[in-house]
Amino acid sequence: MNTKPFFRDDLVRWQQLISPHWLHSLLAGDEVMAAPTGNWRLFEVDFGAPDAYEQSHIPGAAYLDTHCLEDGPLWNKVADDLLLQLLLDIGIRHDTTVILYSRNMAAAARAAHLMLYAGVEDVRLLDGGFDAWQRAGLPCAAGAPQSYPSATEFGVPFPGNPHFMTDLHQAHALLLQPGGALVSIRSWDEFTGKTSGYSYIQAKGDISGALWGHAGSSVGADVNDMSAFHRPDGTLLPVSDILQFWRQEGIHADLQTAFYCGTGWRASLAFYYAWLMGWDNISVYDGGWFEWSQSCFAQQ
Repeated sequence: MNTKPFFRDDLVRWQQLISPHWLHSLLAGDEVMAAPTGNWRLFEVDFGAPDAYEQSHIPGAAYLDTHCLEDGPLWNKVADDLLLQLLLDIGIRHDTTVILYSRNMAAAARAAHLMLYAGVEDVRLLDGGFDAWQRAGLPCAAGAPQSYPSATEFGVPFPGNPHFMTDLHQAHALLLQPGGALVSIRSWDEFTGKTSGYSYIQAKGDISGALWGHAGSSVGADVNDMSAFHRPDGTLLPVSDILQFWRQEGIHADLQTAFYCGTGWRASLAFYYAWLMGWDNISVYDGGWFEWSQSCFAQQ
C-alpha cells in the first residue's frame, strides 16, 4: 500500500519526483505532503521552443531554455560564473525549491542535474512531463512566460556539489580506477558503433571499457529517446526494473559512476534517477562521446 499519496514508495528521495495532481494541488494553494518550505519556482524546460510554451503550458510556469545552461561546440555546461548569474537572474538561491518539467523529460533532467551541481538543495521533476499533465486533464495556460524576481545572492559557496560533474581527464582516470565506471546512456546501435546517433557527431563507436546503461530504441531520429527508462505513458519505470537491467550490465550503487551520452541530456536523466534511488557516488561526464571522440584518449 502506498503510504505517500501522489508519490512513489520505491524511491529514497521520493519527494523529488512529483505527480501532476500533487503539482496542481500546490498551485491551487492546497496543503500537500512534502510541500516546499520556502520560496519555490516552476519552470518548463526546453531547447528553443518558446512557441510551444506560449501556445500551452502549466499555469504559473516560467520558461527556461537549455541554451542558457550549455553552449557549443560541445554543448557542455556554461562556465560557473555564467551558470550562477543565470540562476540568480531567474530567482534561484540554494534554498529555493525548483520544480521542473518538459515535453521530453531529458531536457528537465539536464536542468535538474546542473542545479544540483550548483548546490540547489530541493530540485524536483514532474514525472511524465507535460504529457502527463495533459493526460490528467489538468488546466493549461497560454501566453508569455512568467517571470520571477531575481535573487541577490546564492547563499552558499558555488558550486555546491562539484563532485556531480566529471570532466574529460577525470573520466579517463575513472576508467583506470578500481570500483570506477563510465556508464554509456546511449542506444545499443550507438554503443556498438553502428551509428553516432547525431547529425553533428561524425565518429561512431563508444568509450572502450565503458558499461552500457541503456537508453532508448536503436531506431528513430530522437537522440534524446530514453524509452528504456519509461513506461509507455512516459512516466519513469519502477526502481526494480531499472536495477534489473543495470545489474545485468554490472552497474550498481557501490561503483563510483559517471554517466554520459552524446552531449549530456540522456546522461542527466540516468543521473537523476540514480540520485532519486539514493545513490551517492554519481556524476555526469558532461563532454560525453562528442568530446571523447575528439580527444587523445579516443586513439588509445
